[in-house]
Amino acid sequence: MHIHISYDEGIKQDTAIESIIQKVCDEVSRVYGLDDDELSILLCNNEKIHELNKEYRGIDRPTDVLSFALNEGEDYDGSEAENHLLGDMIISLEKTKEQAIEYGHSFERELAYLTTHSCLHILGYDHMTDEDKKEMRMEEEFVLSNLGYVREDQPYNE
Repeated sequence: MHIHISYDEGIKQDTAIESIIQKVCDEVSRVYGLDDDELSILLCNNEKIHELNKEYRGIDRPTDVLSFALNEGEDYDGSEAENHLLGDMIISLEKTKEQAIEYGHSFERELAYLTTHSCLHILGYDHMTDEDKKEMRMEEEFVLSNLGYVREDQPYNE
């Protein structure tokens, strides 16, 4: 998977963060066969993601990640072009740090989780029902465990 990472105003470029995101996207690409696909990623703060969350989802608060799939629907079969843009991902690095502290794990683990979670949304996974949430969580934990990001409270079991 080819990823394009950009930074919102005031967010400094960070190769360590980019490396984690690339590692996760490479694993998602391997697991789901997305070698020739592209993904655009914006890294921002809570103020920017709050603005976008309100504009696109009508929710007036910051969130951790927003996912915008570009090739959804019944008409899309994935074969229209050699390379196609899967969608856009927006991650609040500020919220990532807050949640890592809240959940008691590292910033790196939280960033890997949010990247995986967003990738799965772009691929059509959701968590609106308990069944969908269970399926998505299994997929998330599979990808993360392949990368060594195992939750200590619930390690992935095959």
